[in-house]
This record gives sequence, C-alpha cells and structure tokens, in this order.
Amino acid sequence: MKKTSSQSLPKQPLLSLVIPAYNEEAVIEKTVRAFHDELKKEKIPHEILVSNDSSKDKTEEILKRLTKEIKEVRYVNNVPPNGFGFNVRNGLENYNGDCVAVVMADMSDRPVDLVSYYRKMQEGNYDAVFGSRFIKGGKTIDYPRNKIFLNRFTNNIIRVLFGVKYNDVTNAFKLYKRETIDGVKPFLSHHFNLTVELPLKAIVRGYTYAVVPNYWTNRAVGESNLKIKEMGSRYFYIILYCLIEKWLSRGDYKKKEEANL
Repeated sequence: MKKTSSQSLPKQPLLSLVIPAYNEEAVIEKTVRAFHDELKKEKIPHEILVSNDSSKDKTEEILKRLTKEIKEVRYVNNVPPNGFGFNVRNGLENYNGDCVAVVMADMSDRPVDLVSYYRKMQEGNYDAVFGSRFIKGGKTIDYPRNKIFLNRFTNNIIRVLFGVKYNDVTNAFKLYKRETIDGVKPFLSHHFNLTVELPLKAIVRGYTYAVVPNYWTNRAVGESNLKIKEMGSRYFYIILYCLIEKWLSRGDYKKKEEANL
C-alpha cells in the first residue's frame, strides 16, 4: 500500500488507551494492571482512560482505588445515553494522548500486541494501525462458532464492497493518531457498530494504515454485552453509509494533505 505524507508524531508520543467498561468488576483491575505493566516495561509513555458506563457493580469503586495508586490511570463516567458506542465516544472525547487505542475491558486483547501497534505506527508514521486475527501470526482462542461465521461473512462483504485486502475490519482493537480520530468525526454509531465506523471512515477518507497480527481470547468471566441479533442491521447501516460516502461524496471528507514547502 502506498503511504502518503502525514503529520509527524513526537519522538515518544503519548499513548492513550480508552477502555469502555460496564459491570466489569471481575476483570477491570486485571486488565488495567496488565496493560500498565507492559507499557511501563517497554518505557512507552501512556495513560489509561476507563470510560465507566453507569456500572451497577463495584467497577467505579475499583477504578477510584486504581487512580490513587497508578498515576497513569484515570476514569470518566459516561453520562446517559448509555451503551457501548456512546461509552467509547465518551472516552474518545476525553483522552489526552497523541494516539489512542480502543481496548476491551475483558482481557480479550493482549498488551504485547498494543506495543507492536505502537512501534509500527512510529516506524512508518502511519495514521492508524489495524490488528488482524486472521493473518499469519494472528490467532483467536475460544471464539464462539456462530460469531466467527458472522465475522468472516461480514468482513468478506466489506472487502468486496470497498476493494480492500484488510480482512478484520470488525476487530475493535486498533490504534489511531489523534489527527485521524478528529478526521473521522462526527461519529454516528450508538452501539458496537462504532468499531466498524472508525476504520471504514479512515480508509474511505484516505488515512494511511498498517496491518499487524494480533491475538483475541474470549472472556473467561462475566458476560459479553454484544447482542448479535440486535446488531446486524446497525452494522450494515454503517457499512452502507461509508459506501455511499466512498461513491458519492467526491472526496469532500478526504484527509487534507500537507502543503509542500
């Protein structure tokens, strides 16, 4: 893929993690500590921002304790309306970093993969780095059969419609520069379809990206908030919206290139 010019990142950009959480008392501390420990070990400047979606369990209580113990950790409460998309959007309006990754609260994503994303972004000055669980080096562990069938079906449709080789658009675990996040606003999705809206808009609008392998592990405790039957039409609404932009917008929302000096 041809790489276009892009605004340079600082030598050691601040990496933000946005972690959406709803009733995650069983795993949120483990997730926060795992990512903090790995990033600290790799000497990557970072902040971990948890967006708490009106949790009814002890999630906020745990977060209060963690913010006192770890200076890189903070949290914000999502004011209703609630739901995954609104909660992630709340985090994306409140992070401080030069680049930002959306990370699940349930330890389905690996800290070492985020380090790979960050290094890849620095190495190539990409506007975004996307993970794929379905290329050499990627892996899924305990992926429910019905979900993996729908995943491959949806991603293959996206590949054909948008003419891209990338095969894991629905993977939420991605890294974006701040300029990229600003460039794909305003957000439309209220639910899990935000995970498709962000990369598709970035692709359609001409932001550069690299693809690296990542692992995904099904959550060991708690219950997923993703309801497949409710999400189908919402995913396809966003896919159709981005396709219409690609076909009919005549480049009105394309990334603005830097002027040659």
